[in-house]
Amino acid sequence: MTARLLPGGPVAASVLADVARRADALRARGVRPGLATVLVGDDEASAGYIRIKQKQAADLGFDSPHRHLPADATQADLLEVVSEFNTDETVHGVLVQYPIPGHLDYDAALQALEPDKDVDGMHPTNMGRLAVGLPGPLPCTPAGIEALLAHYEIPVSGREVVILGRGATLGRPLAMLLAQKRPTANAAVTVVHTGVPDWERYTRRAEILVAAAGVPGIVRPEHVRPGAVVIGAGVRYAGRRLLPDVDEACEQVASAITPRVGGVGPTTVAMLFRNAVAAAERATA
Repeated sequence: MTARLLPGGPVAASVLADVARRADALRARGVRPGLATVLVGDDEASAGYIRIKQKQAADLGFDSPHRHLPADATQADLLEVVSEFNTDETVHGVLVQYPIPGHLDYDAALQALEPDKDVDGMHPTNMGRLAVGLPGPLPCTPAGIEALLAHYEIPVSGREVVILGRGATLGRPLAMLLAQKRPTANAAVTVVHTGVPDWERYTRRAEILVAAAGVPGIVRPEHVRPGAVVIGAGVRYAGRRLLPDVDEACEQVASAITPRVGGVGPTTVAMLFRNAVAAAERATA
């Protein structure tokens, strides 16, 4: 068996086409969507991500104000920028690029952000909304995974989904999202992690396996149920080299799998802009 590839590019293109239509409608009402970005320090990868988002903002006709703080910025400096964007009515969404220098408290900056402007969907208020099924910004990578499965018409409802990884940005919110009663969700979801000695016992029974551990190569063919759908969402970097959780040999066991590069990454960025245009719609309704 050689797995069908599930690239994220076509999924992202579909989502961004909808975002562009909605942004056009806002501009027709005299509202230009605004997505602000904040970068602290000079991390090369983070600066690259900001450039990608700014280019996408320009392509969609968004305003994209940006603040770049030096690596020795204080917590007060960061909170001041967050406060500035919170009160700016032309800014509908705010992204504080992670990671930030170690002497700063990212969680404090996130909690200072106006929840409705949180395009990452990670503010505690928005995580609470997700937990009880209220509308609000969704965490971008989990929402992108649900969109990817829906785009490729992979049935989720009633199936067994196993998520390897319990992180606050991916594993936990994805479990809540895919368990909700919705045609593209409604799954039986199990969250397992590397603290469970026999985690392989769970992954081998999954009809849909999401690798979100952030441990390079942790998922190998013997950990995958033959014919399962495998979503590789966890990665680490060695310099510029991307190291995914899923070993490439899993393609010989799975029925469908995300590619090593270009899987959930494009969908994550697309969901960021979907959150931003929705924030602009809410703010100007």
